[in-house]
Amino acid sequence: MGAVTENDYVIRVLDAPELVDGAAWNALLARQDMDGGLNPFMRHEYLSAMFESGSATPTTGWTPRFITLWQGNELAGACALYLKDHSYGEYVFDHAWANAYHQHGLSYYPKALVAPPFTPVPGPRLLARDAATRALLVKALVAWCGDEGLSSLHLLFTSDADVAACEEAGLMLRHNVQFHWTGRPGGHRDFDDFLMSLSQDKRKKIRQERRKVADAGVRFRWSLGADITSADWDFFYRCYERTYYEHGNAPYLSRDFFRRMQGTMPENWLLFVGERGGAPVATSLIAISPVMTGAGGRSDAQTETGVAYGRYWGATERVDCLHFEACYYQPLQWCIDHGYQRFEGGAQGEHKMARALLPVKTTSAHWLAHPAFADAVERFLEREGEGIAGYMDELGRRNPFKSVR
Repeated sequence: MGAVTENDYVIRVLDAPELVDGAAWNALLARQDMDGGLNPFMRHEYLSAMFESGSATPTTGWTPRFITLWQGNELAGACALYLKDHSYGEYVFDHAWANAYHQHGLSYYPKALVAPPFTPVPGPRLLARDAATRALLVKALVAWCGDEGLSSLHLLFTSDADVAACEEAGLMLRHNVQFHWTGRPGGHRDFDDFLMSLSQDKRKKIRQERRKVADAGVRFRWSLGADITSADWDFFYRCYERTYYEHGNAPYLSRDFFRRMQGTMPENWLLFVGERGGAPVATSLIAISPVMTGAGGRSDAQTETGVAYGRYWGATERVDCLHFEACYYQPLQWCIDHGYQRFEGGAQGEHKMARALLPVKTTSAHWLAHPAFADAVERFLEREGEGIAGYMDELGRRNPFKSVR
């Protein structure tokens, strides 16, 4: 079929992931992400598990509205939108905007959010077969939010293609910083070879931290995909839940969510378990997105590369530097050993630079219905953007490697 125009497409708004054809959704997703594999957090199985497990539902403040764009019987564009009556679980903070609305007697909630729940990982948000369809999808989103009387629309941790479409449509862009590790061209022979690329003080610090964990008698093992046992998943959730309660919060995700991950997309999960005296004491769960490449392309694969994403961790005992070992050094060592070229360390965390994760700018896009508030937010974002640019420059001067790569 030809490119979608404003006169030959149909928009359908679906209120549950089960109403969306999973195969068609994932096929559309696969067209967005050729260099990083199939983004696990936008897979239909992931979004369905969020809903079916009770983790992201109207009861928890996440009311799904899957916006789908059709040309005939073909799914040409789609996005996962949620109506939100709060701003928790997003990691791009707009509480000040909500407070300003409230102070002026206006309602900020419900608002519209386009992002996988509780997942601050950059990736495609607007699934579209081409740039023209993506542009129409943005236009349809804004129009739908206006028709529904919503205060605002927010697309979080967007891909470069999404940023271009949103900017073209007049949405405001907001930038933040995460910390990612990127392997050098040709890779590292092993973890020690990687350490030798760091400055002496950083190399010494990492060795000291790893030695503290080893001297405490903690040893790690890892399991991938279907090799992760139900007992390991149970222990992981015990640790995950404990981490939230220690900070005075209930966990966002239910045990049933991870049970569904084990059943529907096990190939996307890597679990590290730290043991002392044969008993588990800590876990770190990593998501992975493998990419097969080779002389003949994806269909004639020779070498596995990919992206790993730091997601969740927890421990039942306190051991000095255990968090660093479980969440950074073990995953980095695994990535090096298995040819993975990127490890994303999650939201925030300037301390990650000392562990060789470098600053990366992330982008979100925003539309506000109220003209005066939109103008005020635009001026705020200009000032904030200047601050982020200065912060990136400052971080760049603190590069942990021997020389800037």
